[in-house]
Amino acid sequence: MWTQYEYMDQYINFHATQPASAFYNNDKYIRTDFMEFGAQYMFNRSWGAMLEVPYWVRQYKGAYGGNNDDIHWYQNNSIGDIRIQGMYTGLSEDMSTGLLMGVKAPSGDWHYPPFDRDTQIGTGSTDLLMGAYHLGTLPKQLGTLPLTFRERPFNWYVQVNYNLPLWGQDHYTPGREVDGAVGTYYDFGKVGPLKELAPMLTFLASDRTRDTGTAADPADSGYTRFIIGPGVETKLGVIRAYADIEVPIFQNMRGYQLTTPWAAKVILSYSF
Repeated sequence: MWTQYEYMDQYINFHATQPASAFYNNDKYIRTDFMEFGAQYMFNRSWGAMLEVPYWVRQYKGAYGGNNDDIHWYQNNSIGDIRIQGMYTGLSEDMSTGLLMGVKAPSGDWHYPPFDRDTQIGTGSTDLLMGAYHLGTLPKQLGTLPLTFRERPFNWYVQVNYNLPLWGQDHYTPGREVDGAVGTYYDFGKVGPLKELAPMLTFLASDRTRDTGTAADPADSGYTRFIIGPGVETKLGVIRAYADIEVPIFQNMRGYQLTTPWAAKVILSYSF
């Protein structure tokens, strides 16, 4: 099981690949504290299940009625959209490759009146979730022994997730989204009181299509972005901790949207 906290401030107005004047966007500031509680259980060596229950606190500053002279602050907090997924890790003997499939339920609040549908905590949609991942060691050269330092290998990982909304509500359906990550890490092993110390570097990519429906704003939704995320994972006793800072290195926003210069994440997990 794990607990995750992520912090994000969105206050830079972007249009296409460049910052733009805030005049063209009724959204002026969005701050979100993301908290998530999750659990994973393996029924056997090949099959498992995962549950993710998010809780968001969102502050929003926007122009009321599209009037830039009439700015208001709002705040809402709610359970987010719960995710339930099945996991299959039997594709290889070492369990280094896995497949994920599940659903996202419309459990998050999407009725808070001051928020537009694309700023609500919940999407109101039921989504199909699909994913795959692979872990490995970096070779010195293709087909040779692993690259090592102090007799420990450098490792790498890749993961892809696809989010497909199946049923929207109240004339709003969020865009389809593909998220990918590729990264590398090196585990120094035991360092002082720590059982593990592993610096990591991850490159993340996301592509989301425009929202649809009469309650949506297709002109100002959808994006493509690339993010770099340096982080570290440690283990102390039975507690494993992970932290990173995620910085956008390329963004292409459809229309005018708020972005963040960075986001921070911390994950604490415990294995029974």
